[in-house]
Amino acid sequence: METISILTIISIAFLGSFGHCVGMCGGIVIAYSSTKIKAEWSKQVQAIAHLLYSFGRITTYMILGALFGLVGGVVTFDNLTSGIFLVITGFMMVLVGLSLLGKIKFLTMLEHSCSKSSFYQKTFKSLLGSDSLFSFYLLGMLNGLLPCGFVYVFAITAASTGSAFWGAIVMLIFGLSTIPALFSLGFFVGLFKQSNLRDLFIKLASILVIAFGIYIAYIGYEYLTDPTKTILNCHI
Repeated sequence: METISILTIISIAFLGSFGHCVGMCGGIVIAYSSTKIKAEWSKQVQAIAHLLYSFGRITTYMILGALFGLVGGVVTFDNLTSGIFLVITGFMMVLVGLSLLGKIKFLTMLEHSCSKSSFYQKTFKSLLGSDSLFSFYLLGMLNGLLPCGFVYVFAITAASTGSAFWGAIVMLIFGLSTIPALFSLGFFVGLFKQSNLRDLFIKLASILVIAFGIYIAYIGYEYLTDPTKTILNCHI
């Protein structure tokens, strides 16, 4: 993976987490912070609980990244399919960026939450009532399964790598970059919920998503127009 791509993923995920992720997952973080975190716990134990939750999310993201990367490796077997796949990827990322800016409702269409399913509700209630630290990790894994347009951006990026390994790495980088926002929200419930910084971060993330989408689409265009271009094992 190119350094510029890694830095772009980190920037988009970090900035976007203070906007979209806080709004999308903030309710769950507030719920477990208010219910599962005990007042008598030391700051160190509370920090471990929050990190376990985040590592649970990241585990699910990496599994999804590996699956998407594997699928991407199957369909990107020549320049034509590579180009088409990357152009579609870039186009969808631009749509997500415009949606984050509030220009269109693309994310709203994608984010059909499964949180009302009986399986999710029963599992969530059970984990929320558990006192074990491991339950924070499982709760994070469960949260990682919720449909989220922002996660879809990076899942698509993972697919464009054409590799299960690099797909998992993309989602690992994404997940790690979202820890500061949700970790801070867990410690200071509601801090970013009403903050003006949230709007600033989400606008910056939107611009980066759009720019990265254009970049990915351009790579796809090169595959379609330059027959001599070598297909890489990792496109980003």
